[in-house]
Amino acid sequence: MRRYGAGPLPAEATTYVGRRQEIAEVKRLLGAGPLITLTGPGGVGKTRLAVRVADSARASFGERVVFVGLADLREERLLASTVAERLGMGDRSTKAPLDRIVDQFRDQRLLLVLDNCEHIVEACAVFVDALLAECPHLVVLATSRQSLGVAAERVVPVSPLAVPEPGENAAALASYDAVQLFTERATAVVPSFEIDEDNARDVIRLCKALDGLPLAIELAAVRLRSLSVRQLADRLDKRFTLLTRGSRGAPSRHETLRALIDWSYELCDEQERLLWARAAVFTGSFDLDAAEHVCSGGGLDRGAVLDLLDALLDKSILLREEHDGVARYRMLETVRQYGEDRLRASGHLTRQRLRHRDWYRRLTARFAEESFGHDQTAWLGLFIAEHANLRAALDCCTTDPDEAAIGLRIFVDLREYWLLSGHNTEARLWASALLDMAAADAPARAHALVFYGFLALIQGDRPAYESALDDAAKLADVRGDESAQAYALHIRAYAALMGDESELAAEQFAQAADRFRVLGDEAGELWATFNYGLAIGRIGDLARGREVLDDAIVRYTDRGEVFWRSWALWSRSAAEYLHGDMEVARQAGLDVLRLQRTVDDRVVMAFTFTVLAGCATHQREPVRAARLLGAASTLWQALGASPANYVAFVEPMQRDIGVVTGEIGPQAAAEEFIAGTALSIDDALAYALGESPEEEPEPEPMPNPLTAREMQIAELVAQGLTNREIATQLVIAPRTADTHVEHIRSKLGFSNRTQIAAWVAETRRAKAG
Repeated sequence: MRRYGAGPLPAEATTYVGRRQEIAEVKRLLGAGPLITLTGPGGVGKTRLAVRVADSARASFGERVVFVGLADLREERLLASTVAERLGMGDRSTKAPLDRIVDQFRDQRLLLVLDNCEHIVEACAVFVDALLAECPHLVVLATSRQSLGVAAERVVPVSPLAVPEPGENAAALASYDAVQLFTERATAVVPSFEIDEDNARDVIRLCKALDGLPLAIELAAVRLRSLSVRQLADRLDKRFTLLTRGSRGAPSRHETLRALIDWSYELCDEQERLLWARAAVFTGSFDLDAAEHVCSGGGLDRGAVLDLLDALLDKSILLREEHDGVARYRMLETVRQYGEDRLRASGHLTRQRLRHRDWYRRLTARFAEESFGHDQTAWLGLFIAEHANLRAALDCCTTDPDEAAIGLRIFVDLREYWLLSGHNTEARLWASALLDMAAADAPARAHALVFYGFLALIQGDRPAYESALDDAAKLADVRGDESAQAYALHIRAYAALMGDESELAAEQFAQAADRFRVLGDEAGELWATFNYGLAIGRIGDLARGREVLDDAIVRYTDRGEVFWRSWALWSRSAAEYLHGDMEVARQAGLDVLRLQRTVDDRVVMAFTFTVLAGCATHQREPVRAARLLGAASTLWQALGASPANYVAFVEPMQRDIGVVTGEIGPQAAAEEFIAGTALSIDDALAYALGESPEEEPEPEPMPNPLTAREMQIAELVAQGLTNREIATQLVIAPRTADTHVEHIRSKLGFSNRTQIAAWVAETRRAKAG
């Protein structure tokens, strides 16, 4: 037994780092309810947080704070006896231990800390429920990898420590809890250690790779006796053999990460272990549909997957997040690697990776079929969330020629995704690896070469572009692949347009559009068509160019397409800017930017800011022109590109810069340009669209977004009721209450129940006022 104030504190309390907000929140909850359970994965710091909270709350409980560690307890029937022993109670009575505890503490105020409840969670739940029913002044603070499920319970998930993002400077790192912990432990090992500009990048890399897990960070810091921070970060792929030394005084399960996660693994039943291992093939997050397909079969029923996911969430093996209204699951990387090792040991790793690959092959095929329409932004958003899994699927395809043939199809089907996400270099790397491995007669080879060539072209790599397009054209001709031939011709036309060979471009775009039309490829036809409209506008037939572009824009709009519609609108804007009506050009450019609130295509934004700057120049707004050019410059620099790659714009841009400088002078022009470079993307969009703060109207009061039922539940949340208590009071299923609370948080944009309570209070005040 450790009695606070009567003896030395547990080591966790004296060595605690960070978590000030969490400590304050849990302390607040100690005064609001009888049971608070801290949940989270192993090594995240639940015990330390509980000890620190208990220590800081001693005065509130008159020094009656008792810590009971349950990690070593295996026999559930000994739970009450163990607690009684820690409470200093004798055992010379035939009365049951629970009754003796109740007799002693029925009228006393006491904080009881039950640490590591997960392996006997049901026994803990029964025990705590019985205690709280008889001891109205008792408060229990529990730590567990899953909730106890007691009616009065308030669950507080404990997240990993905050970690910095790449690029933070050395001075800023000290504000992150993960770095603070690492520094403290590092200096204990190497007293001269300090973070400077030379090692800051590696410290960030290390803390991010360890997911901000306190235990992992501590174990890593010990290795600084023999390794530098850079060596340590480089070797983290072998983390289970590297991080093996901890404190001699720590529990045995904390001596290594493997022992730590073994502890969690032993708490799972066979089905949960099976799902854990199989789900380890996912990289990043995944959704229910993916889990049901990839993880089911071979002893795991598809219909059981949801309940097993719920169980692993409750045991903190999985973490839950939400993306566009869909729940997604992920593992901390350390936990995922452990599951992968289990899967490898079973001999099923390759089979599961292929099931994973097959799921994403089907998903990308659907994307290619269905994304040219109203669901485009949803598809693009999904693949942004799935990017890590797409990488894993493509990596699985680099192992042999047959797999590489499948990988080439995935690569081609993701064409719009690669372009929108800006992963051009990554896409080329995958294409190169797959093309090198795939057989010469792989079905998607010609299309992959065409798109690889296009990526090389827009990156300014002309030799790679020429080589890929030559190979693609030859292969398409040999096979009689009319689709690949049409796309090769289209990309040739695009190169001509970039090089200001507008007559050749117009001719080739027209031919490509005709071929796509015959093939029934509407997406290809429209892509070639709007480029044809821009090309003929460039060679002097602006009236016909306008007609072609307007028709393409209407057709894109009717389809609900957004990505290529933005480019068609930009082409309309560019054609007018170069040869026509500046106001029409400006309006088309503004339409592009409005669409980017949904699509966020930084490339088309950069082009549009550039053209809008030109429009402002001709409309006698030199200050606005200079600032828009600055905003465009920031985007171009971030993209690693330049409008100078598009020859037709070089002379007009130089001309406009000269006009702006002449009208307001070089000093003012430079100042406005610099001001434009300092704008964030959101601020630059707002500026271009005329939505500057001084021009914005006063916002209308936001309507209540909650349904009547959700408002009723929000009121109960504000009263401090748990989801289970809400379910009991409203006579609904606990899972239904959980769903309602999640919907409330999502609609209001909140992350915790405290925010909901504050919102309810503010809503009441607004109604009363």
